[in-house]
Amino acid sequence: MAVCETCGNDYDMAFEVHAQGAVHTFDCFQCAIEAMAPICEHCGTKVIGHGVQSGEHWYCCAHCAREEGNKGIVDRVMAGTTVS
Repeated sequence: MAVCETCGNDYDMAFEVHAQGAVHTFDCFQCAIEAMAPICEHCGTKVIGHGVQSGEHWYCCAHCAREEGNKGIVDRVMAGTTVS
C-alpha cells in the first residue's frame, strides 16, 4: 500500500502522478488536485481545467486574466475572428 501525500491515507489503490521530474502519490483525484492544481491569481480558485496562462501567471478563465490587466485574452474565438 502507499500513503497519500495530501491526506496521509494508507490506501491499497493509491496512484502515482509523474510531473516535472517528480513522482507524487495520491489516494484520490481530489487529493491530487489539492496538491498539484495551480491557483487562479485573481479569484483564488483551483485551476482544474485548461485555465489561462499569461507569462508565468495562471488564471481560471479569460475574465480573471483580463481583470489582472492581461489584454486580448478571450474564452473562445468564433470561426473567422481575429483577436488582437
